[in-house]
Amino acid sequence: MRKFTLALCLSFSLTGAFFAQASTPTPDSTGTNVAKLAEQAPIHWVSVAQIEHSLVDRPPMAVGFDIDDTVLFSSPGFWRGKKMYSPDSEAYLQNPEFWEKMNNGWDEFSIPKEIARALIALHVKRGDSIYFITGRTQTATESVTKTLQDDFLIPAANMNPVIFAGVKDGQNSKTQWLADKQIKIFYGDSDEDITAAKASEARPIRILRASNSTYRPLPQAGAFGEEVIVNSEY
Repeated sequence: MRKFTLALCLSFSLTGAFFAQASTPTPDSTGTNVAKLAEQAPIHWVSVAQIEHSLVDRPPMAVGFDIDDTVLFSSPGFWRGKKMYSPDSEAYLQNPEFWEKMNNGWDEFSIPKEIARALIALHVKRGDSIYFITGRTQTATESVTKTLQDDFLIPAANMNPVIFAGVKDGQNSKTQWLADKQIKIFYGDSDEDITAAKASEARPIRILRASNSTYRPLPQAGAFGEEVIVNSEY
């Protein structure tokens, strides 16, 4: 009887040790938690509502938007151009044939960003004059203006033809356009957009570039002290 009791106790002891060991598995990585996920970088986040509030009692003004990754997720067209003209390099960006296609129809594959819908609706309601200033290369013809006007339901009274600033070595090609058009607010995803706004004394507001954009590397939002719109990557 004593042997049976001892064996039974030993069995329970071993079983208990097994379950205790099984209930505390060794993690494969450090992992994360809700508190860590909720942490935000120390930058100036703003919402569309806060931007609207900041413009209360301000008269109608000229506002500007970059296009690619700011109002349109246009990576599909750029990806197609790369595959068609220079699969192993970025040389397609110097090819006039690519820009002819991109500016004349390939934005049919671009997806309007929801943040752009909200911002443009805000500025239309205010009666602001809306400009689109892009780094794309200018072509003899373009359908981008009509695409943007249709996608974002911009009345003719608020809409201006797209400005193709292009890319110029050693200078920010958008700065002079912002100054010439007296742009008071400029929205963009790239560092060049933000620095152009600052240089022209416009209010720079960053829109987040989607993480799956073909335009890499992703910029560091807030790096120039600019306002950054929350949840603006889509």
